[in-house]
This record gives sequence, structure tokens and C-alpha cells, in this order.
Amino acid sequence: MAKPRAESPAGLPADEASLVAALRRRDERAFLALVTRYNPALLRLAQVYCGSRAVAEEVVQETWLGVLQGIDRFEQRSSFRTWLYRILVNRAKTHGVREGRQVPFSAPEGDAAERAVPAERFRPATDPVAPGHWAVPPRAWGGSPAGQLETKETLAVIMKAIAALPPGQRDVITLRDVEGLSGAEVCNILGLSDTNQRVLLHRARSRVRAALEHYLEPE
Repeated sequence: MAKPRAESPAGLPADEASLVAALRRRDERAFLALVTRYNPALLRLAQVYCGSRAVAEEVVQETWLGVLQGIDRFEQRSSFRTWLYRILVNRAKTHGVREGRQVPFSAPEGDAAERAVPAERFRPATDPVAPGHWAVPPRAWGGSPAGQLETKETLAVIMKAIAALPPGQRDVITLRDVEGLSGAEVCNILGLSDTNQRVLLHRARSRVRAALEHYLEPE
């Protein structure tokens, strides 16, 4: 027997395609269901770009207005979520330019040969014992790493480290590791090549891990 379809809070089918189809018919319940589903994530992402929560909220409002104005032109070549996030990023970048905050990026920040881990933490190529291997390996965090990463204090360290990243790295790691989007979705939203996205994500994760390592370092 077929399972009944899940219902959204508005009483509509919860699958995205049905909600989008209902939105095209200007069904207010579908719009409310989509806002309920995506608004918290949109606000988190907008705050990455904007100088204040008030501006972030304005960007989110403009994003939903853009959805209503553009839903008939949405061709569904990507998921609704990808399309929605792309609208928000475009709106947020526009606000960022007005505020003088947005730094455009078309390539990974920093020197092309920037290391994710300082070179001095590795043995030199001429080392007679273990050339190229760790000289100062990552320290064990002790206890349960998963448990430590779930504490409010540790999460605050992570978010602070993300906020301090260069714009491109910050955007990519926010979309990938905070919002859980795929690499393909991030490339679509930010207009990046897959290689660029991977480099930015690797550097961002390395910097955040270094901040965590310093915070969780045994005394």
C-alpha cells in the first residue's frame, strides 16, 4: 500500500514540486509553507553578507518578493532551493556593495600556493627518517570529539572562525557545512567553478579546524 504523502504545516503536500506548482497558482498556503521551511536558513545566509540583522531581514524580504515576481519564469533546471538561494545571494551582494562591505571574488583569495597547514608542521623533504611526514601532528582533542563539537561554547568558536574568513571562503563553507548544500549547488549559487569551490572550501575548513584545535588544545 502506498504511503500517504507528508503534509506541510499549511496542509499542502510537503514535496517541493507540489509546493512550487501551488505557488504558480498563487496559493498563499504554498507560499507560507515555503517561507516556514526556508526562512531561517535564508536569514542565516543573509547575515553572512550583511552588516546587521535588520539589513539581513530586509534582504530576506526582498528575496521572497523576488520569488513571487519570478516564479513563472522558474524553469526548474535546478532545485527550488538552489534558485531561492541564488536570488538571496544576488540581493545580499547588492546590499553589500551599497554598504561598501562586499569583496567580489572570482578566484580563491590569497596566494595560489597558500598552504592549508603551516609548512613547519611537516618534516622537510631531506629528512632521513620520514620526509614530508608530520613533524607536529594534529593534537587529539580528548574525550568525545562529537560531544565537544556540540557544546554551545564550541559552536560559538566555529561561527566566530567562519565569520573571520575571507568572503569567498566564508560563503562556501556557510553553504556547504552550515546549510548542507552540495558542491554542485554551491557552484550554481555563487557562480564558481568546481575547482574554485573545492579550494575555497578546503582552505576554509583548514582555518576553522585550526581555530578549533587551538580552542580544544589540552592545557
